[in-house]
Amino acid sequence: MSEYISNISMILSKYWDVFFITGVGYTLLLALITVVFGALLGLIFCLGRMSRVKVLNWIVVAIVEVVRGTPMLLQLYVGYLLVPKVLPFTVTEFQSIAVALIINSAAYVSEVFRSGIQAVDKGQSEAARSLGLSASQTMLKIVIPQAVKNIIPALGNEFITITKDTSLASTFFVGELMTSYLKVRGATYLTMECLFIVGAIYFVLTFILSKCMNAFERRLKAND
Repeated sequence: MSEYISNISMILSKYWDVFFITGVGYTLLLALITVVFGALLGLIFCLGRMSRVKVLNWIVVAIVEVVRGTPMLLQLYVGYLLVPKVLPFTVTEFQSIAVALIINSAAYVSEVFRSGIQAVDKGQSEAARSLGLSASQTMLKIVIPQAVKNIIPALGNEFITITKDTSLASTFFVGELMTSYLKVRGATYLTMECLFIVGAIYFVLTFILSKCMNAFERRLKAND
């Protein structure tokens, strides 16, 4: 046991600033980009799925079902290989993986948005229409703001989940925490010690994010 503790101390003193801090930064950046743009794209998917335009509805349903029905790692491979070929400008590996994660997140968030919108009392929509608001104005000014407030806990959970799921991006060495683990393990040949450090960092990150989201939810409830 003392040998493990000694090895962990050595790894932290030698590689903390070099690899692990950078890995934390890339992990949080990737998770934040995924959640923000995934929420925006998820809202677009949600509105498309609820649209009366059949073709748009079918397209969105197809995208959501394909994303939800295939492994995330497979989607990351597709994003890594396909995105640079599809876009007319040069993108990095990090950006390609971010695009794949955004689409994955959007597919799940779209269903969260849909349930949030459906949970808003229909009487409010009817009242808004009776006051002269159009259907689009009612959706943007009345329904969506209330739906967003209802689904904030779910979006917080998505942020925490994505923070952990970024570990799959280590397959492509984009710089997040598991990439840091692979680099340090390759330099030290100490597998269990490196895994323990990275696992502890993930736990601390998700624990802090969870507490922050709980505090934010309590503040929202207090303002109701």
